[in-house]
Amino acid sequence: MTLVAILSGAGISTDSGIPDYRGPNGLWRRDPEAEKLVTYDCYMADPEIRRRSWQMRRSSPTWRAEPNAAHRAVAELEQRPGFAVRVITQNVDGLHQQAGMPGRKVLELHGTSRSVVCTVCHARSSMEDALARVEAGEEDPPCLACGGILKSATVMFGQRLDPVVLGEAMAIAKASEVFIAVGTSLQVQPAASLAGVAAEHGARLVIVNAEPTPYDEQADELVREPIGTSLPALLERLA
Repeated sequence: MTLVAILSGAGISTDSGIPDYRGPNGLWRRDPEAEKLVTYDCYMADPEIRRRSWQMRRSSPTWRAEPNAAHRAVAELEQRPGFAVRVITQNVDGLHQQAGMPGRKVLELHGTSRSVVCTVCHARSSMEDALARVEAGEEDPPCLACGGILKSATVMFGQRLDPVVLGEAMAIAKASEVFIAVGTSLQVQPAASLAGVAAEHGARLVIVNAEPTPYDEQADELVREPIGTSLPALLERLA
């Protein structure tokens, strides 16, 4: 059984219509003010920031997005005999699961945009229900359990990654025989370090990304072709 770990970043979802936030045309480069909407301290301190954040969530392209060929290729590999596949994703869009990857085999390093969490009592509920309340006129819907401030169940700027999830990701990186970093700049730590950890523990490191990354020198193979065609072809070759 070959353990294949796939670290996916924003680039795997651009073909699904979800923009890359940090790329040359990314949202943070085009509108630095938008970064405040996903910065924890700003969000907690300013009701106007929260109101704008809820409007941004309402119009998110995630709700219209469908898994693309790259997501489907990963799910298909997981079903192939002889392969154990684990996905470690920096994305919050849930498209790996929609494509057929079992949820227990997907580690969401930065959380999920499909749920909301209370910042006081930590109760979780669906984003769909919260957005329905916004549609009905609540500009900043409070937690129904305790009245606390609700936020997307994603890791905002200024928040730590869940140490349990990060620990699991590190263990997978160390145990993997093939580690594929796809659509990620490998510049955001600690997620980026997983590629180096995998290489140091003997994994074959493959980086599929349009731009150079800090880990290219450690890679056994670099792929600069479009992800939607190159990743399915790469995974097919693993067989």
